[in-house]
Amino acid sequence: MILESKNDPILQEDLEVIANSNLSFEKLTNKNILITGATGLVGSQLTRALLCCNRIHKLNLKVYILIRNEEKARMIFGDILDRNDIEMVIGDVLNIYTEYIDEKTTIDYIFHAACVTASKVMIEKPVDTIYTSLKGTNNILKMAVDKKCKGVVYISSMEMYGQFEKKENSSPYIDEDMLGYINPLKVRSNYPESKRMCENMCIAYVKQYNVPICIARLSQTFGAGILQTENRVFAQFARSVIRKENIVLHTLGKSEGNYCYTRDTVIALIMLLLDGERAEAYNISNEESHTTIGEMAQLVCEIAGNEIKTVFDIPIENSYGYAADTSMKLNTKKMRALGWKPEIGLKEAYIRLIESMKYTNNY
Repeated sequence: MILESKNDPILQEDLEVIANSNLSFEKLTNKNILITGATGLVGSQLTRALLCCNRIHKLNLKVYILIRNEEKARMIFGDILDRNDIEMVIGDVLNIYTEYIDEKTTIDYIFHAACVTASKVMIEKPVDTIYTSLKGTNNILKMAVDKKCKGVVYISSMEMYGQFEKKENSSPYIDEDMLGYINPLKVRSNYPESKRMCENMCIAYVKQYNVPICIARLSQTFGAGILQTENRVFAQFARSVIRKENIVLHTLGKSEGNYCYTRDTVIALIMLLLDGERAEAYNISNEESHTTIGEMAQLVCEIAGNEIKTVFDIPIENSYGYAADTSMKLNTKKMRALGWKPEIGLKEAYIRLIESMKYTNNY
């Protein structure tokens, strides 16, 4: 059977670690899983990981990937699309699911990852960003009702927490029941506000239709296997190392970030699908990888042997669409209570990312 990432041994190693982790894979035997947003970073990693699990454990699992652009999907997944345990479904979450999923097709589980992730798009097309989140999520949850799904994971974001101010003698940790401030009069707020609304929509579907839904609040996730089109800050930093170019920051770098390696995130997501508690939200982050953007830039310079440095080019307006500076550290005790423990720290994450990008000429 075709390997899931034959051209990238770093990513292939990650996928096989996932497949050999202590998860309840037997629950996936003879099941069908739908992944929305399958050509995005998290969706594509989930797809490859589930295919790897199927190959190793012989689950007779089938993965359906919902995509809008077949050419893009073929560029990302290559010849693994020729395997019989994966099927492309060409459609859009904005359309009612009966337009792309046959009435007779069983869907047992859903990972709903489709949303706008590029900050610049959030600034330039805020209405589209909101509409994709709200209508898309509603359409997918309607499918979950009709198909009597056994489990749904809605992939949310740490951005839904908003902004927190540091206070003396207060805990730096942010639990799942805490909320910060989001200014609804700022256009960039469309993303975190829509994530909050979609989370509440999930809870409404649990209450009204008894759909078993878990909510995953992801920190900034990156690692081996990022896409050629990826341009978020972690990809920019890694490309600077490979090209031996200085890292350019467009902010003062004071915003505190929460990070998690892709492999650890995917393990957490599968764990939530199989063993998470319905109507609950879970933070997914590596608490040891909490740092500021500026400190992370310095770490990457050190990985490069200090052959590059950090320089600043700060525009007058937020033309790049960056989220507002915030100060928070996600508490992952709920995930850890399920038995999850992230293994890859920030430095190793960058080293693996850079090596992966070299293998795939992604720089």
